[in-house]
Amino acid sequence: MSHMTEIREETATARVVPPIADPAPLGLAAFALTTFLLSAKNAAWTDGTDAWLGFAFAYGGLVQLLAGMWEFRNRNVFGSTAFATYGGFWIGLGLYVLLVAPDASAAQEANDLGWILLAFAIFNTYMLLWSTQVNAAVFAVFATLEATEIILFIGNFTESTGIVKLGGYVGVITALVAWYASAAGVINGMGDRPMLPVGNKFGFAGTRAGTPYPPSTA
Repeated sequence: MSHMTEIREETATARVVPPIADPAPLGLAAFALTTFLLSAKNAAWTDGTDAWLGFAFAYGGLVQLLAGMWEFRNRNVFGSTAFATYGGFWIGLGLYVLLVAPDASAAQEANDLGWILLAFAIFNTYMLLWSTQVNAAVFAVFATLEATEIILFIGNFTESTGIVKLGGYVGVITALVAWYASAAGVINGMGDRPMLPVGNKFGFAGTRAGTPYPPSTA
């Protein structure tokens, strides 16, 4: 009997999977940098360079998609949905620029981008609502992103360079807010107590306990 008990104990021990590090700061950093590069172009700060394009695949796309997959491991439905979706957004946008845009007229490209941004603004709207259940820093990321997407799809549909440039300015603010949330997630995950405040959730509905995105302590 003692031998069977030891086997059962060893089996139970083998099933314990150690927790992984919080992938949210990495995903936020990937989103922030790629958003900053594209927004700088939209704001006409970069003389039209497409420096953002490679990072749309490698950092904003692949790395953010990986962060989303790791959030699935953490049983964080909000983080996995947000990171995986926007990882796919950057990869899809990069593919559009490489494969479709070269054969499209300027008017058709603007119309295409308007529809893409409108679609993601719809997705972002309900994620903005649910971000109230995470913390203030994450809510600020989705709120500034919502404004960016709305301004940009209006600018593209109307083919207004001035409105697109405004969207670029707001996009830079979005990137800075996301970088702050990322920095807070990094330093707050390193110590015994929070170092950078991220605020609390707004609490219009109850949520099931799970992995914070990033840690929701103020």
